[in-house]
Amino acid sequence: MSNLDRRPAARELGGLEGTAAGPALDLLPGKEVLLGESTYVRRLLPTLGRRMVGAWAFVDHYGPDDIADGAGMQVAPHPHTGLQTVSWLLEGEVHHRDSLGSDVTFGPRELPLMTAGLGIAHSEQSPVSHPRFLHGVQLWVVLPDAVRDMAPVFEHHAALPGFTSDGVTATVLVGELGGARSSATAHTPLVGVDLELTPGADVEVPLDPAFEYGVLTSTGAAEVEGAPLTTGAMLYLGTGRRTLRLRGGATADGRPTRLMLLGGEPFEERVVMWWNFVGRSGEEIAHYAEQWNAESDRFGAVVGYDGARLEAPPLPPVPLKARGRER
Repeated sequence: MSNLDRRPAARELGGLEGTAAGPALDLLPGKEVLLGESTYVRRLLPTLGRRMVGAWAFVDHYGPDDIADGAGMQVAPHPHTGLQTVSWLLEGEVHHRDSLGSDVTFGPRELPLMTAGLGIAHSEQSPVSHPRFLHGVQLWVVLPDAVRDMAPVFEHHAALPGFTSDGVTATVLVGELGGARSSATAHTPLVGVDLELTPGADVEVPLDPAFEYGVLTSTGAAEVEGAPLTTGAMLYLGTGRRTLRLRGGATADGRPTRLMLLGGEPFEERVVMWWNFVGRSGEEIAHYAEQWNAESDRFGAVVGYDGARLEAPPLPPVPLKARGRER
């Protein structure tokens, strides 16, 4: 998914000075952003005071949106470098095309994972004939320097591991939890898990004390370590936790509460993120934007998309510098 802001701010990510030395319970303020022609999202990372959780550097939560009478998601071809995109649907379908030739329509509980590496382009659209509701989470993972210029790769995991126990059903997108390990490719120690809680469930899930974590409520409401968390909100949990206590609340239609648990080892490297690019300097980012707008072979072309591609917006007037994890 693209950052469609026509005046995107440069984000300086990475470094350890912003990592909590122990457990935390910080509510992360989200920001409503228009994505494409009609889809609004709640942007939870990067946000005021917190840029990353592990290598997770971008979190958008959108929907549920009633798109029965509309086109739904319409994101034209756009580029990425130096990151992975992780798409997770709770409702609806999305048609993914990319410059590798991938052409996949995916739905809930399927994982499309795109590793941009040195450069890739893709588009995302709701199919012409689509379900009534569109609801999901879009995430980016920063690639470490050792692999950030790798050849791009697209993976589609139609089935994912998980477990059910004491009122919680876990689906592991990336990494490992409770003995269930995903085969999705991760280039840093990382975990991403969908947790479904029955109403009133009171559970503890195991954590790695070396990881920092955040948790997002994608459906319903929950209590996280006793703190209330409503739909579309996210808590930063810090490091040093071996377990996390969760309590499921009731939803208006009786459906289970859905949470997304994100974690990983704090990301030490300093990077720059601007628009849809991750690099190590402002000069790199400017070069990526110039190459994209010049239709360089670096990114390739998305075959089958009917329409114009997105142009990179003007760079900000101040130099882009790689700094730490917090503002």
